[in-house]
Amino acid sequence: MRVLLDTTHALHGSSGTAVYIECLARALRDTGEVDVVEASRGQVGRHGRGNPLRSGVNALGQSAWQHGGLVRAARAARADLIHHPLPVLSRGISTPQVVTVHDVAFEAHPRGYGRVWRALAGRQYRYAARHADAVVCVSESSAGEVVSVLGGDPGRLVVARHGPGQLLPKVDRAERPAHFLYVGDDGERKDVPALLDAYAAYRAGSNRPLDLVLAGRAARLSGGEGVRGEPGPGPERLAELLATAAALVHPSRHEGFGLTVLEAMAAGAPVIAVASAGVRETAGDAALLVEPGELRHALDTVADDGAVRSRLSGAGARRAGAFSWDASARRHLAAYTLALQTQGRER
Repeated sequence: MRVLLDTTHALHGSSGTAVYIECLARALRDTGEVDVVEASRGQVGRHGRGNPLRSGVNALGQSAWQHGGLVRAARAARADLIHHPLPVLSRGISTPQVVTVHDVAFEAHPRGYGRVWRALAGRQYRYAARHADAVVCVSESSAGEVVSVLGGDPGRLVVARHGPGQLLPKVDRAERPAHFLYVGDDGERKDVPALLDAYAAYRAGSNRPLDLVLAGRAARLSGGEGVRGEPGPGPERLAELLATAAALVHPSRHEGFGLTVLEAMAAGAPVIAVASAGVRETAGDAALLVEPGELRHALDTVADDGAVRSRLSGAGARRAGAFSWDASARRHLAAYTLALQTQGRER
């Protein structure tokens, strides 16, 4: 089977989608059952949250690639199937198409997205969920959203959970934690301001408070007392930050899966997370799951209790061991087979 994989969104820089594309492509090849052909339209801008002009420009460029360049690439490669790692479809081609839906956060938290982008995404997501030959969902939670929010057909859905994030260097955990750690962007649903408020309350009540490190695009919110930024840590630096963290703190109110959480657990870092449906499904009881208003208490608990940190570290590593990119690739192969069968029945 020859699959054309659109890798355009791996060029956005460090992101969950980029990790997904890169790890999936490698795992699919490792199965020996699929010939993966990668295609990309080149370096692209991030979507225009709150910026209508940028949203429009990005949408035009993406449309030209999606319905033109990608179609030509599929034909040139003689692909049996096209896999879009986001919910979009190409027109003008009879090749079966598979899409991946990670979440529908733009519906649950509309304030975090520009009006134009949200309208375009809503239309594209619904069309893709209803017309793709198969839909990959990253969790049972996201599958439920595809049906209830996007109107997808349950018979065309395949749940394929992610593996444990990117491959990070092995770094022994520090005996004494140096900081709390947040990794990710500062989008509205990520609720980083709630973390900053909880951290400020924790710091005010502690005699020897730990710092808070904001890694990734959220680093631009650093600068408060005890809050440091790491704008673009590579794998080696991220491994060090996780090894010296009292906990990864994940305040996001909506996740389709919780890849950052699983990546931290795989590295042996304790995890504190707001109990969104996707994170609860991923972490189980291996993380300290709390309601948004309980973050400050969770920081106090993990900072002060080495036994709690040790328990969370061990439980998280064991939980992460149940996830693999090989298993994810196998589920994607099931989606590809379903797509071929679906189109075969409809011809």
